[in-house]
Amino acid sequence: MKVAFDKKGDGRQSIEELQRRFQSLNTRKIQSETHLENARKELDRLQQEAREKYGTDDVDELRRKLEQMKADNEEKRRNYQSDLDRIENELAEIESKYDGAGKVGEA
Repeated sequence: MKVAFDKKGDGRQSIEELQRRFQSLNTRKIQSETHLENARKELDRLQQEAREKYGTDDVDELRRKLEQMKADNEEKRRNYQSDLDRIENELAEIESKYDGAGKVGEA
């Protein structure tokens, strides 16, 4: 932090300069305390929300639950893709049979 010197350059500050420094530091302290209080309130709100939605506000437990959700979603996605592949193949077989039956009937 820059310290203001008097005009003589000897490092001594007038009482007015010291009071301005004090006021500036006091303002910063009040702002920091306000930010801290707001952060605590937000943390409390988020912890309550986590307890309501997920049954816990423990960060490690929430990480485990998130990993389990990701694994469940991946399994569902894989099953969905497999089902679509199967349906697509069955449809192609049916179309192939009808295309072949139409050609036989034409001859």
